[in-house]
Amino acid sequence: MAFKKRKKSSAPTAIADQMAIFKQNLAQRQKYVKNEFQAYGLELAKELKDWKNRSLYIRLAKNMPRKILDQARYFVKDQIPGTIETPYKLFMWKLKQIRQSKLLK
Repeated sequence: MAFKKRKKSSAPTAIADQMAIFKQNLAQRQKYVKNEFQAYGLELAKELKDWKNRSLYIRLAKNMPRKILDQARYFVKDQIPGTIETPYKLFMWKLKQIRQSKLLK
């Protein structure tokens, strides 16, 4: 039995081409957003650079008061750019802190 050799591509794909494909896929996904909390959750995931956990942010946007989410969001935004390696961890920490302070009142 003879095996066929696969042809290897002679040149790697350009990053610009990959980014164009990514942007097209992202634009196609946005047509499936039906509710405002979904759009807010996706925007939050994008802002915090944690796209893989976007469903978590959508669920938070649906179930938590927007005022609490905005307080934690603005706390992260007010930090000096470049000093935070993981903004999503800082967001979750501040969110937990705000919720605990609301429960104590």
